[in-house]
Amino acid sequence: MKDLSAAKDLATMEISNRLFFRFFQAANTLHTKGTQALDEFGVTTQQWSVLGALSRPKVKEGMGIGELSRFLLVSRQNLSGILTRLERDGLIERATSAEDRRSVKVRLSPKGEELWVKLADPIHDFYDQALKGFSFDDRLQFIHYVSLLQRNMARL
Repeated sequence: MKDLSAAKDLATMEISNRLFFRFFQAANTLHTKGTQALDEFGVTTQQWSVLGALSRPKVKEGMGIGELSRFLLVSRQNLSGILTRLERDGLIERATSAEDRRSVKVRLSPKGEELWVKLADPIHDFYDQALKGFSFDDRLQFIHYVSLLQRNMARL
């Protein structure tokens, strides 16, 4: 009789490998196709994520750079270059924090807020195309599983 446990372990490793490779491919495709979706606006997916994070009503007055870095799960070094380009283009502003004069907050500028409004339809069109075939319930389950995976990886 064959050792079914060993076969199951091998199958689990193969499925895990395929799953993580698909995530890698999906992330690369997201960057490429997401940037293409906003090409007419000159916005990359990295810039899109920063603009989106800063567009939330609860951070209207801005976010500290460390706070933004943790929210986006990117290093401060990677975030620094993105913020410099967004500031150069007049889409964000840096200001000294009212709570702590040693701290700098970043927020959308009026031009950044205007751009964010213009990006809404192309972003939602991108989402609709990318999630074609996913029901509402599929999308909720997908959020659940991706969130669980992210939490597990954060603990590594």
